[in-house]
Amino acid sequence: MKRVYSLIVDNNPGVLSRISGLFSRRGYGIDSITAGVTADPRFTRITIVASGDELILSQIEKQVRKLEDVVEIKVLYPSESVYRELIMVKIRADKTERSEIISVADIFRAKIVDVEKESLMVELTGTQSKLEAFLNLLEGYEILELARTGITGLNRGIKNVTLIDQEGNIKKAE
Repeated sequence: MKRVYSLIVDNNPGVLSRISGLFSRRGYGIDSITAGVTADPRFTRITIVASGDELILSQIEKQVRKLEDVVEIKVLYPSESVYRELIMVKIRADKTERSEIISVADIFRAKIVDVEKESLMVELTGTQSKLEAFLNLLEGYEILELARTGITGLNRGIKNVTLIDQEGNIKKAE
């Protein structure tokens, strides 16, 4: 089973390394990990997708919670959250193939971000199943390069929003 964790951590050098190091020391697998500064530059949001049985996943949550830089950890449940991932795909395409690929991209609301004589690059954001469906339709074409960001996500609504005041105290939005 997979679980998505959303962490708010102090924006300190090496914090991502310490978190990923915990996973490797304990032998836990990371399916994807993303990190970026929040609206408050003192903090970074890290989204981790991990796999394992219920015991392993609960151990991951407990071990991560103990890390010094971790301000908060939440599980992002699919029914209560929105997840997205970004991919960029460079596809070999001459002028005869280009229009077919652009048509497929249009169906998925993807963007053509670069066109060269022998290739084009497509950017697509969505759920993992949407991205997989798009890649499946590209099966007959030569994919030259592919980059994926990994999942990032947030809870829906405002009832589970974490606010941090100037002194670093955590409070929930009302």
